[in-house]
Amino acid sequence: MNLTAWELQRAGVPCTVVADNSCGQLMREGKVDCVIVGSDRTAANGDVCNKVGTYLKALAAQDNDIPFYVALPESTIDWRCDTGQEIPIEERDSLEVLTIAGVDYAGQGLEVNLAAADTQAANPAFDVTPARLVRGLVTEHGVFEASEAGLTQLQGRL
Repeated sequence: MNLTAWELQRAGVPCTVVADNSCGQLMREGKVDCVIVGSDRTAANGDVCNKVGTYLKALAAQDNDIPFYVALPESTIDWRCDTGQEIPIEERDSLEVLTIAGVDYAGQGLEVNLAAADTQAANPAFDVTPARLVRGLVTEHGVFEASEAGLTQLQGRL
């Protein structure tokens, strides 16, 4: 998040860093003009797999009539993957959710539990956003419809 803000600032793009879960509320308040996210993997039908939480942002954008775009390099399109349902979702270590590492006031490293002992946690790293929620795929070759037809058009330009 902070790296993205730094890059946007260097490019002269106005941006504001916010708490991840505040996005839906900010959209409802009319404080968001457009949503642009990345994609780690894109299926041939336009479904996109990105960091977990992307799907919820797409739903909030749709509910608030805010355009939702996905910026991706052509290299992330998996032409052999028909739909996002075929993309395996990585499940990360539950300790990433249950603990946090930091440094105390004396400069000593420590790890703090964020939940009671024996708490179970799920930690999916990615989610899939259906193409129907995506206004367009922004690539180095132009903007294309998030659909099989749109990606076929892109493939014709390669």
